Amino acid sequence: MNFLKKAFKDMKESAKAQHEVDVANFRAVKAESKADFQENRLIGKKRKEFEQAKRDAQLAEANERIAKAEKRRNDAMIKIYS
Repeated sequence: MNFLKKAFKDMKESAKAQHEVDVANFRAVKAESKADFQENRLIGKKRKEFEQAKRDAQLAEANERIAKAEKRRNDAMIKIYS
C-alpha cells in the first residue's frame, strides 16, 4: 500500500511541476505574441510613413513639372500675342 501512495504522490508532484512549466511556457508565448504584434504595428506605421513621404515627393515633383509647363505655355502665349 505504501508503494501506491508513494507512486501517486510522485505522480501528483510531477503533474504539478509540469503544470507550472506549461503555465510559464504559455505566458512566455503570450508575451512574445504581444511583442510581435506591437513590432508589426510599428513596422506597418513606419512603412506607411515611408510610403506617404514617397508620395509627397512624387507630388512635389509633379507640381514642379506642372509649374514649369505652365510657365513655358504662358511664355509661348505672350510671344504669340505680342
